Amino acid sequence: MSRSGSAAASAAAATAHSFNKILNQPKSSSKPRSTLDVEESIKKLRRLILVDGIPSSVDPTLRPRIWKILLRVRDVSAETFLEYVGRGPCEVREKIRNDTFRTLATDKGFKERVREDMLVRLLDAFVWRNHDRQEADHLGFTYVQGMNVLAAPFLYTMPSELEAFYCFAKFIEESCPLYVQPTLEGVHRGLKLLDRCLKIVDPELYAYLRSKNLSAEIYAFPSILTLCACTPPLDQVLQLWDFLLAFGVHLNVLCVIAQLLLMRDEVMKSSSPMRLLRTFPPLEALPVIGIAVTLVRDIPTDLYDELVRHPYAVSEQH
Repeated sequence: MSRSGSAAASAAAATAHSFNKILNQPKSSSKPRSTLDVEESIKKLRRLILVDGIPSSVDPTLRPRIWKILLRVRDVSAETFLEYVGRGPCEVREKIRNDTFRTLATDKGFKERVREDMLVRLLDAFVWRNHDRQEADHLGFTYVQGMNVLAAPFLYTMPSELEAFYCFAKFIEESCPLYVQPTLEGVHRGLKLLDRCLKIVDPELYAYLRSKNLSAEIYAFPSILTLCACTPPLDQVLQLWDFLLAFGVHLNVLCVIAQLLLMRDEVMKSSSPMRLLRTFPPLEALPVIGIAVTLVRDIPTDLYDELVRHPYAVSEQH
């Protein structure tokens, strides 16, 4: 191994040690942790994710453990999950099967680890779960377009289908419920916000795209719908999701703008930019996250507040 390679390896090992120190805190203390302690740990995890990223290659157990903490998934009932699975196909099974076979179809590593029947089972169980939870104050959920791609990273990352199911359910129901309503309301809000944010952070690029009749609805729909999981490679998607789970799904809008800025020169030179925008270049999580974080400072407070609320806030005025 070269000197730079060994330095990177020892830095990754040190980062893994830092993460494990935070994750193992409850075990080293005899008394139960207060809510304040838990929040303090989450704050430290977020900071480490932003500064160093999760070194999954050094310790593959880190990402699933951290995702569960960020999503606040504590209880996973095998009995309940098996009860949902035992009910068999849900009423929209055909719709699910129309999508699952093509989920991340070009990713060999994903296909080796996640079989189609695992995806179908998880999505069926999710529909059954919400079939039982139709309450007046509760947004209803069924299977909608894009859910298969949102489920994929959880099945790939988690050590069991059981944990993947509970993480996915918590994520959908609390982090981005409006993204998976039948009208895809949150997705359409996200696309409008993308246009408004782009107009502020890069008026020239925004004006050029508009001169070609290109709004975010036309070129960014898959990236917003799937939180960038439609752009390979998967290892970069997972790194980006570490950031989104730590700081909020709303930042995906700025991550899509960051990808546009990384290809800005080619887009501005192209007489038909849609050709370039139809398939974004391979995802590079670190530069995208770096740009997204700096963009936050450029967004006016009221617009940023709308951005934060758009995946989940039902009562927002249009």
